[in-house]
Amino acid sequence: MNADALNTLNEHLLTALAPAPAETRRLFHGRGRRWPGLEQLTVDWMQGVVLVSLFKEPAGEDLDALKRLLIELVRTPTWQNSQAHTLLLQHRYLPDSLTEALAGEMPDEWTLTEGGLRYLVDFGKKQNTGLFLDMRYGRDWVRANASGKRVLNLFAYTCGFSVAAIEGGAEFVVNLDMSRAALSRGRDNHRVNGHDLSKVSFLGHELFKSWGKVKSGGPYDLVIIDPPSFQKGSFLLTKDYQRVLRKLPELLSPHGTVLACMNDPALGADFLIEGVTREAPSLRFERRLENPPEFADAEPEGGLKALVFRQSFN
Repeated sequence: MNADALNTLNEHLLTALAPAPAETRRLFHGRGRRWPGLEQLTVDWMQGVVLVSLFKEPAGEDLDALKRLLIELVRTPTWQNSQAHTLLLQHRYLPDSLTEALAGEMPDEWTLTEGGLRYLVDFGKKQNTGLFLDMRYGRDWVRANASGKRVLNLFAYTCGFSVAAIEGGAEFVVNLDMSRAALSRGRDNHRVNGHDLSKVSFLGHELFKSWGKVKSGGPYDLVIIDPPSFQKGSFLLTKDYQRVLRKLPELLSPHGTVLACMNDPALGADFLIEGVTREAPSLRFERRLENPPEFADAEPEGGLKALVFRQSFN
């Protein structure tokens, strides 16, 4: 993170904040590996809160220089005109992902908007705030394709897909995640959007021990799979994704659709396409969703993969 890299960052932030986005957006995506020296840094616009995340510990002098740059940013007319009021620096490389406020005060809870929908997020409590910004187009796709459908949302986290599905007219959504706290936040996300909770269920279970419960809510017209790359003791993407794909034929309606997602830079889309071909041969690959432009990656296969498959018996 030398002086040239920091100058690049400063220029990007001044441009991105003039004017600031109307809704939540990533302002700088260093992890796309397009900016040398900034590969372990991201900056997000959280509608008044600017969140800077460091994914690897920098040298002490580099960290000091970064903090000086950020504090200087707060003093610029661009910052003042953006109506930003809080600047947070999250140290994602630490076990507790320590987050410090460099300007303003850290909100206990914050509400973001995306596509007119509202999502509650937290700062300084967990590694992730509660909404993955790179999945914006995925949520848009679900919203546009959920009308009248029964939806299964696996690895639901805080139920962003579920919110999009209900807003898009889904008949019913089943959310499954082993974190009951995440599902509770998902319930809150539905509430702040005025959704009818009788159309949504929340199963706080470990997936591989709960196939019976999952299947009893089917068949589903749309299944969404968005697992973590690794979850200690419960999910290893390279091994366990296949186990999920194998169950799809018995979960889906005759013309059902699957949105299968993966965000491991070491694995390309072929991992999912070949896995579905092998484990669920009645499904046909239809398309890969684009990623938002602010998440451009030096390697096309390095970023988020969100693939649509459709049941076909032809």
